[in-house]
Amino acid sequence: MTELEKGPTGSRRGRGARERILGASQRLFREQGINRTGMDQLCAAAEVSKRTAYQHFGGKDELVAEYLRRFDPTVLSGVFDRPDLTPRQRLLAAFDVPPTTPLCPYIAAAVELHDPQHPASRYARDYKTAVAARLTDTAREAGAADPEKLGEQLALLLDGAAARTRVIDADSFPTAAAIAAVLIDNALPAGGGDDRGRGELPG
Repeated sequence: MTELEKGPTGSRRGRGARERILGASQRLFREQGINRTGMDQLCAAAEVSKRTAYQHFGGKDELVAEYLRRFDPTVLSGVFDRPDLTPRQRLLAAFDVPPTTPLCPYIAAAVELHDPQHPASRYARDYKTAVAARLTDTAREAGAADPEKLGEQLALLLDGAAARTRVIDADSFPTAAAIAAVLIDNALPAGGGDDRGRGELPG
């Protein structure tokens, strides 16, 4: 056991080690991918022994799942829980994503792992389902005629914009937001809000 893994009386500082491991995983998984990051490298970056790492996480699969769980446990609360925005504005705020934002970690993990039964794949699927549900709830609050349909459409747009931005190295979110505005306005009843502007899909 190294000095970094000991407390004042020689006992393992569990919380400190766990947080260092998770911090290292967030950096390395985002920078070089899950599959290219081994436990030896993670332990070196976190300054813990492999024994300590496996005391906190049963294996790399468990660590990957926890890495994803920590990204946004409240499902975009910074967008959907804003009382200063109308429901329509909250739907559009979901597309206000800086172009420098890395590829969505849930998409990246699902693509890398190739295993729908992997715990991280299941967590990514649950999270994406939760995002669509929040979009649906907000669409219902806005008065959409078919909120489930609109929620799924907007969820697809978000994921498509995230992937395309990464692939072509150019910001696709403004185009996605313009399409989203048309979908939203066409789904709302006439006179559904002062902040709406009915239009046509961009060509």
